Amino acid sequence: MPGQLKEVRNRIKSVQSTQQITKAMKMVSAAKLRKAQDAIIQMRPYAQKLQEMLSNIVSSSDGDVSMKLAAERPVNKALVILVTSDRGLCGGYNANLVKLAKQTITDNYPEQNRKGNVMVWGIGKKGSEGMQRYGYKTNDTYKDTFLNLTFENVQKASAAAMEAFEKGEFDVVELVYSQFKNAATQFFKAERFLPIPKVQPAANASKTKADFIFEPGKEVLIAELMPKILNTQLYKAVLDANASEHGARMTAMDKATDNAQELLRSLKISYNRARQAAITTELTEIVSGAAALNG
Repeated sequence: MPGQLKEVRNRIKSVQSTQQITKAMKMVSAAKLRKAQDAIIQMRPYAQKLQEMLSNIVSSSDGDVSMKLAAERPVNKALVILVTSDRGLCGGYNANLVKLAKQTITDNYPEQNRKGNVMVWGIGKKGSEGMQRYGYKTNDTYKDTFLNLTFENVQKASAAAMEAFEKGEFDVVELVYSQFKNAATQFFKAERFLPIPKVQPAANASKTKADFIFEPGKEVLIAELMPKILNTQLYKAVLDANASEHGARMTAMDKATDNAQELLRSLKISYNRARQAAITTELTEIVSGAAALNG
């Protein structure tokens, strides 16, 4: 019985230590989330308007301007840019992103994958590690982007993707990331990065071509705008993922803290019952001994 009491006491101490860690991690994530949330909320309207403008320009050009980054061609080689976190302990966040990347490849590029013509670039360590475990070809050049999350660092990845697309190393580039809504909700998305998607007109929409006035020349302006807007789109996706990660970790640590509290309650009940049983046994032995002496 004393051994059993000691074991329960040790488990109580262990759970209490773990609970302190989960509480601390929740508080750290909550502090980081505020900053990350402000960054993506400020960035999103600007990035969405730029993307809308770029898609409209591509849709209205009708081949009158050479746009290499919008060129549609048969897909022989595909690139998937997977944005995950560097660390775990954030629930199913990274696992869901890896699952979506796998599903995107399976649904859209099964033949290319069978031939080994699908490459995954991981932004964040967990993405590269997860896809490697499933046997996909990965490039972890940009896995440390979150260590210094700046526009310049994210731009390196988008610039490399654009250069590879223009050279014909890849015929399509997909972006897989999580879109932040709030601390408890993230939407996992897979969307086309290259070639630049055109706006799909509604069934009842007018076929009138959008009329843009370009100053300076159309080709010069488009050549300058396209890379900058695409850099902004990837940066927005990374900011979304950063806020999503902190939200997911804060939620996961909050649940872990609650679970630890429930486990502590259960362990304390078990400890009190075991102690009460030990005391009862000792009292019984004392009374039995006293009765034997009197007898």
